[in-house]
This record gives sequence, structure tokens and C-alpha cells, in this order.
Amino acid sequence: MDTAKCEMKSLSSPDEVRKFEKGKVEIVKVRGVAVGRATFEPGWRWSTCVKPIAGTPSCEAPHYGYQVSGTMVVRMDDGTEITSKAGEIVSIPPGHDAWVVGNEPFVFVDFQGMADYAKQSK
Repeated sequence: MDTAKCEMKSLSSPDEVRKFEKGKVEIVKVRGVAVGRATFEPGWRWSTCVKPIAGTPSCEAPHYGYQVSGTMVVRMDDGTEITSKAGEIVSIPPGHDAWVVGNEPFVFVDFQGMADYAKQSK
């Protein structure tokens, strides 16, 4: 018999906040799953703002989520690029760089890749 219960949390009261150059990730865990809201300011780029924390040549986190605002370019390790905008659902496999385009902050709710994103190693 399944005794699962409903669970609800708000990104307005995150369980954890990870800050880094020109951005932050606010994370809640619901039923053991990390959901994150990423906010990246104009000028943010993964390879300069998060790569020093990750220590990998490119972002190895998969991302699947909803883009709330802003414009972002994602370049995969094979050179292919996509440009995403507010209102779009985005799926990005591991092995990429990304950067904010324009003067509007990029806000993204990620349902897949935030468990270890920009996490300082201990």
C-alpha cells in the first residue's frame, strides 16, 4: 500500500541558495528531488562564472525546465548552438557552455540538473 503524501515547497523560501559570480541558484527538495531556480545576470557565462566551481571543461549537468525570462545561448561541445527565450521549455544534455544575451536577467526553473550544480566541494 502506498502511503505517499503530498508535499509542497516554495522557491521563495529555498532549502539552499548557491551564489556565484553574476548569479545564484535557489533549490528546494520535494520528495527527495532537487528543483532549482537559476537567476543569471547580464554578462553571466558558465565558462567564466561557474566553471571554476565545477572544475570540468564544460557543464556536465543535464537541464530540463522552463525559462521564465531572458535570453540565453547554449553551445554544445560539438559546436551546435541554440538560443532560448522566455516561455520556452528547454532540454540541454551534459557537455555545454552557456551565456546570457542582452540586458535582462535569465531566470530558469530546472527540474533535472540542480542537485550538484555550482556546489562547492568540501
